[in-house]
Amino acid sequence: MRLFAAVVPPEDVVRELAAEVDLLRSLPGADRLRWTGRPGWHFTLAFYGEVDDALVPGLSERLERAARRTDPFPLAVTGGGQFGHGRALWAGASGDVGTLRLLADRAEAAARRAGVPMGEHRRYQAHLTVARSRRAHSVRAFVEALDRFTGSSWTVPELCLVRSNLPTSGAPGEQPRYETVARWPLGGAG
Repeated sequence: MRLFAAVVPPEDVVRELAAEVDLLRSLPGADRLRWTGRPGWHFTLAFYGEVDDALVPGLSERLERAARRTDPFPLAVTGGGQFGHGRALWAGASGDVGTLRLLADRAEAAARRAGVPMGEHRRYQAHLTVARSRRAHSVRAFVEALDRFTGSSWTVPELCLVRSNLPTSGAPGEQPRYETVARWPLGGAG
């Protein structure tokens, strides 16, 4: 199954970001972007890709340990940026981004120790993708608008293992579906 580790913002934070994204969708050029849906908004910590079912129990055990070793921390959706010359538009994070980065490193290490092939390590960049494009576009106006956005802070309570179900119908605009298959409280609480 196709898996990744993530931090999922609470519904009130998602509502605030949705209001901002609605404003972005009214800007010129917004129709050239494929806007991601609210159910898919998350901060990916480590992307695992297709994981052999036999490796999932070991991965889960190691992710639980990573969560237990990480205390809950404050985070907010703030600012924005782009990857790939406008191919991905994202909202950023503020708060204890250092702990978010540590949790991302632990989620990647958990996969490596469980035998999940991870490829080359990249420095973690906190981002929540709000739009994509197949072609490079100038998204400067969108990034500038996101730079003025700061959502409410929340305390991250858990680490999630999420399954990504890719679109199968071929219908234009169909989005992947995300299903949280496991969650572990940070700091061993709960």
